[in-house]
Amino acid sequence: MRGDGERCLVTGATGYIGGRLAPQLLAAGYRVRCLARSPEKLRDHPWAGQAEIARGDVTDARAVAEAMRDVDVAYYLVHALGTGSDFEETDRRAARIFGEQARAAGVRRIVYLGGLTPAGVPERELSPHLRSRAEVGRVLLDSGVPTAVLRAAVIIGSGSASFEMLRYLTERLPVMVTPSWVGTRIQPLAVRDVLRILVGCARLPADVNRTFDVGGPEVLTYREMMRRYAAVAGLPRRLILPVPVLTPGLSSHWVGLVTPVPASIARPLTESLRHEVVCREHDIARYVPDPPGHPLGFDESVRLALRRVKEAQVATRWSSAAVPGAPSDPLPTDPDWAGGSLYTDRRALTVDAPPAALWDVIEGIGGDNGWYSFPLAWAVRGWLDRLAGGVGLRRGRRDAARLRVGDSLDFWRVEEIEPGRLLRLRAEMRLPGLAWLEMRCDPGAGGQGDGGQGDGASEGARRSRYRQRAVFHPRGLLGHAYWWSVSPFHTVVFGGMARNIARAAHDRARATGSGPRPGR
Repeated sequence: MRGDGERCLVTGATGYIGGRLAPQLLAAGYRVRCLARSPEKLRDHPWAGQAEIARGDVTDARAVAEAMRDVDVAYYLVHALGTGSDFEETDRRAARIFGEQARAAGVRRIVYLGGLTPAGVPERELSPHLRSRAEVGRVLLDSGVPTAVLRAAVIIGSGSASFEMLRYLTERLPVMVTPSWVGTRIQPLAVRDVLRILVGCARLPADVNRTFDVGGPEVLTYREMMRRYAAVAGLPRRLILPVPVLTPGLSSHWVGLVTPVPASIARPLTESLRHEVVCREHDIARYVPDPPGHPLGFDESVRLALRRVKEAQVATRWSSAAVPGAPSDPLPTDPDWAGGSLYTDRRALTVDAPPAALWDVIEGIGGDNGWYSFPLAWAVRGWLDRLAGGVGLRRGRRDAARLRVGDSLDFWRVEEIEPGRLLRLRAEMRLPGLAWLEMRCDPGAGGQGDGGQGDGASEGARRSRYRQRAVFHPRGLLGHAYWWSVSPFHTVVFGGMARNIARAAHDRARATGSGPRPGR
């Protein structure tokens, strides 16, 4: 089914599903407009140049009204989970605004991806996460705009929170003492089937205004999912010992310790597994027929996800979405910034490697490559952040070699990247203030831009200049105390980082034959 140039509005395009749906809609012939609080996060996506990007929040009626202009199909892929104790009210208000503005703009279809709720369980007994998802679906169905509410359970795909939780639990723990929910029956669904159905819903008949259960062809317990994951991944059989004492809260902290998924995200996932989440119908196939081989089975879904991870082709991750409560202010400009104290730690070194080799090291920082200084200090800081409810140091990277604006990078987020020249990271760890880490790569003396001539210019081009700056904007007295308490360690941490990055660039240049000539 082709889009015939109709316009689709995609909310949540900086998140896991929205970031994958937008290019699928473009490929199907739709025009795409994305509503995002931080449009700059979409700048480096391969499809961004083909889409219209609007700035705004779903709780801002004016911004939503403007984004709805001339829209045919509106996708609602956002939720306020983790934004505070009143997230259910925020979800309710945002859904009402979205439905009202869609109706006012003459939108012909709303499509919402929610959560599968268990049969026969009173709504008051559901987790706040599932209860809010169900309420948002009802609000949109009552909006006066024909709405399709898709209810999915566990989504299996490279980079999804559910998949990474399953993956790391299974890979890291050959023997597991697990919560009782490992015996809960679930109907997982491959992310490519989710996207296929989402795109197909744009063509639903006008009289369709209902919920649809969407799931894969198999119903499995979480225990079976872990064992089958191990088999697909070529791991030895896992020994799984369920115990009844782990509550959802304790389970979420246990998952947070073992996997990169922090407790704040693991909790709604584990709470959703207390009850069976199995489809009661497959009516969506009457409107969006299943092609041969679909929906994909669990083993094939895992196999495809693992291949994406291995080939570094993960388009989006669960961490693509902004961390609730994380700072979003841009780096204060200097020297004319007048917003109060601003502490900085600056380092600069001449590197015996050309700019290209130095940039490869800079862009490859974090994840499995680490932070090039005092690994124990970084690990301890990550554990402390986890204990404080933060994201910790284990989110890793979406791609082992390349970064783009908006990518999460351990407990940082890429705020700005100028390929070959600048990488600026904004801290998302728990801090009494705002923090940034900036790394620059410049041509060395006598190199490009220095006016060097002859052999001197040639040798200069084989060197570069590394500049590093850590910036901290304290919040209150605690912020000032924090900076002065950690500043004695900066020589070891930041000084060591600069030296080791320079050394790594030099080694890379020598390995590729692009470094300074011997004897120079």
